[in-house]
Amino acid sequence: MIKKDIVIIGTGFSGMGAAMKLRDSGREDFVVLEKAHDVGGTWRDNTYPGCECDIPSHMYSFSYELNNDWSKSFSGQAEIWAYMRKVADEKGIRPYITFGVEVTGASWDDQRKVWTVKTNGEDYEARVVIAGVGGLHIPNVPEIKGADSFEGPKFHSAGWDHTVDLKDKKVVVIGTGASAIQFIPIIAQETGHLTVFQRTPAWVLPKKDKPTPEWRKKVFAKVPGATRAYRNALYWALEARAIGFNGHVKILPVAEKIVKRYLAKKIPDPELRAKLTPDYRLGCKRVLQSNTYYPTFLRDDVTLNTDGVAEIVNDGVIDANGVKHEADIIIYGTGFHVIDAFDYLDVKGKDGVNLADQFREHGTETYMGMTIHGFPNLYFMLGPNTALGHNSVVFMIEQQTKYIVKMLDEMDKRGAVSANATLPAQTEFNKEIQKLVEKGIWTQGGCTSWYLDSHGKNRTIWPKFTFQYWWETRKVEAKDFEWEKAA
Repeated sequence: MIKKDIVIIGTGFSGMGAAMKLRDSGREDFVVLEKAHDVGGTWRDNTYPGCECDIPSHMYSFSYELNNDWSKSFSGQAEIWAYMRKVADEKGIRPYITFGVEVTGASWDDQRKVWTVKTNGEDYEARVVIAGVGGLHIPNVPEIKGADSFEGPKFHSAGWDHTVDLKDKKVVVIGTGASAIQFIPIIAQETGHLTVFQRTPAWVLPKKDKPTPEWRKKVFAKVPGATRAYRNALYWALEARAIGFNGHVKILPVAEKIVKRYLAKKIPDPELRAKLTPDYRLGCKRVLQSNTYYPTFLRDDVTLNTDGVAEIVNDGVIDANGVKHEADIIIYGTGFHVIDAFDYLDVKGKDGVNLADQFREHGTETYMGMTIHGFPNLYFMLGPNTALGHNSVVFMIEQQTKYIVKMLDEMDKRGAVSANATLPAQTEFNKEIQKLVEKGIWTQGGCTSWYLDSHGKNRTIWPKFTFQYWWETRKVEAKDFEWEKAA
């Protein structure tokens, strides 16, 4: 048993951000556990063709580790991963990371006021656990009749098999989410025939992605404050998008008309255009961006199927109309387990209560999207209702890491060994969130999305402006916690 004051799980933006803030606060007695052999999380694991961010690079990065050299407006996977590795080196957090350790569970000892973190190797004991496991790490592969009978290669976009040659092959892609719209236009250039199975069309905006001019990089490098000023301008431009999503849905038809004009320009065929036109409001599902997705379906060697997948056979896919589509390779672009990702965690709190069971029975509720009543000293980064549809989640991560350090400081000041969010405080927080969510486009928009949990409630999106989250987490409300001192 290895003993540490704090255990951090994961080395994505969340885990790295937590480690940096702990060091900045003078706390050194912590370890970061990482299942892989390098930092990066989502940006290490997702290597599918065309993988890139849909938030501008200067915002999708740490505010205290600005980068003057982003190559373009929206950086690709390789560049973001390189940035994360560079930050890990420059901020000196690699010595705190133990690689190749996969966390399998955690349990709270209410007598000793410590967590036991179970791994695939030696276990850890810690006063505090910070889970930076993220919501985009468990691929969602749908259960389809006959899937195991398929004789060719098949894989999920998050586990892209680069040994498989797509050239001149019949390829079937199932799903048209955020990852799929990035890799479909690229693989279409080499496949013999590409069949795309779409369940629900997405709202796809043109992507204003341009190379960063060299003169701008020079200004960022030489003019003090220029990079930060540019980042601040981006922040407020992105923040303005929340106005339509967060309850002011009447302004969205204006944006929808712009997108439909873009679609009509790219897809002149009315039958194909109808298949690609959403029947729900903009923002109900995640809004996507691409300049190449729509034109891909104009190719003679690309077929868009909207009939649905009925069955997979040894050499293809049969749609709901009984038509067989031959396939040499199947690629799933079906997203991730997000809200139900907690089902895969074996976490036991006070009185041995299992977190996944509690969420299934009572809903996925937390306090401030970070900590949960009955699970003292446990913090989830980007937990329920702290994800975004309009701005950078790195901003949210930074507010959470600052808040966790404030919680640790408050515990030290009080001589407390544990801090447990009270049930009334947690209930009040979720009551307000759900009230706002119900007014937002995610509920009013007429769609079913991965934002919703098994109870049909949106447990994913933060339904306010991000500066409001900064305001609400700027200090610890001591009355919202049960503080337990050492015996």
